[in-house]
Amino acid sequence: MTLNEARTVLTKELKNVYESDESRNIIELVIEHITNMSRAEQVKNKVSYLTCTQLEEIDAITERLKKNEPVQYVLGEAWFAGMKFKVNKNVLIPRPETEELVDWIAKEALSYEVRATSILDIGTGGGCIPITLKKKLSETNITAIDVCSEALFTATENAIELNAEVKFLLLDFLDEEKWNELGQYDIIVSNPPYVKQSEINAMHERVKEFEPHLALFVPDEDALLFYKKLSGFAVKHLKPGGSLFVEINESLGEQIVNLFQATGFSNIELRKDMQEKDRMIKATL
Repeated sequence: MTLNEARTVLTKELKNVYESDESRNIIELVIEHITNMSRAEQVKNKVSYLTCTQLEEIDAITERLKKNEPVQYVLGEAWFAGMKFKVNKNVLIPRPETEELVDWIAKEALSYEVRATSILDIGTGGGCIPITLKKKLSETNITAIDVCSEALFTATENAIELNAEVKFLLLDFLDEEKWNELGQYDIIVSNPPYVKQSEINAMHERVKEFEPHLALFVPDEDALLFYKKLSGFAVKHLKPGGSLFVEINESLGEQIVNLFQATGFSNIELRKDMQEKDRMIKATL
């Protein structure tokens, strides 16, 4: 079977699972993963024959995709900020809005007013945020924590693979007695769990069935749980003039702004993502 024929077969197999545009993107990712050829190289070699091993791998991948498993988990990799990260069931698949948050932080950290020398990422998962920040801010000391040892293992693998020096710590952030193990920082960032349990049925099967619930959901009766902890921690662990950056549930922006104001932050900015949804906040002491 040629590369072009394999693409045709994949299109047929996946047509009842994915929309056409999404299917095309997934197929390109699969072909690139299987052949290690760029899309330009694939065009040049469209009549090249695939090996038996490659065909068997495509069959195995197709069966998993047909069960709605996210392509990133099937391939074990996801792109973020132009870099390839290892992902698995222990870490969330990185989203474009998180890239926007990272870009915002990097610009602030490079500005004359901030000149950040230390950053802490809380709930790092696969390490996309701290690793990307380290690549953008090579002179900045970056620490990242998570409660899940399996996630930290993946984050460490990514840091090694991408040559980014990040200090990873296993720590339960919700346990305030652990806070004294952490220092003072110019910037604190977090993409915490913020999806309310009542919203689970509105989510796509690929999210609710495969991505780690620990990193996604919070109880409806305490939807601001992590933001309460983050604001309380930040007022004690931010250096003077330091900033807290968080990603948020689009429906909770006003509540989180009010919470941060009540905690003592003097300058708060709520920002929309490219989809025009309230998605991130910067709060400065």
